[in-house]
Amino acid sequence: MSTKCMAKSGDMTLKRRHFKQGRISFFAKAWLLYVYCKQQRSLLMKICVTSVPVEDQDTALDFYTNVLGFIKKTDVPVGEYKWLTVVSPQEQSGVELLLEPMAFEPAKQYQNALKEAGIPWTSFAVDDINKEYQRLSELGVHFSITPREAGNVMIAVLDDTCGNFIQLMQQL
Repeated sequence: MSTKCMAKSGDMTLKRRHFKQGRISFFAKAWLLYVYCKQQRSLLMKICVTSVPVEDQDTALDFYTNVLGFIKKTDVPVGEYKWLTVVSPQEQSGVELLLEPMAFEPAKQYQNALKEAGIPWTSFAVDDINKEYQRLSELGVHFSITPREAGNVMIAVLDDTCGNFIQLMQQL
């Protein structure tokens, strides 16, 4: 922390020299450390949007919201397509999943190759994979892999009806 690094709390300005000279209380030191750490964390990179390619955005929105249980966050027209994202109801300010239209031929080929090889495009965390498997099966979702243990997780793989396999994962 540089000598110019400061944290403000109401009228009180805390400077590093005060910290070194012991002229501030324990609580003021704790506040200064909190602010410093918060500033450092804000410099870290984090994922805010990820995507899954879809053949039809409206069909995908229906599946990802009405079947999987995500909620629509963003729906902005962009030419013939739209910037369409969904989020988990439990983390509405968390990572957004972009339902990205497959308008680029090489991307379509990649998506098809993954699906033909049985490789999931992405993975979603669940609290209880058996319960989620039962719920989704009752809704007619097709699973290429039923729940099974894989190391320290349980996994299952479903077909999202939009050209992808999606892995569900539960930490054990």
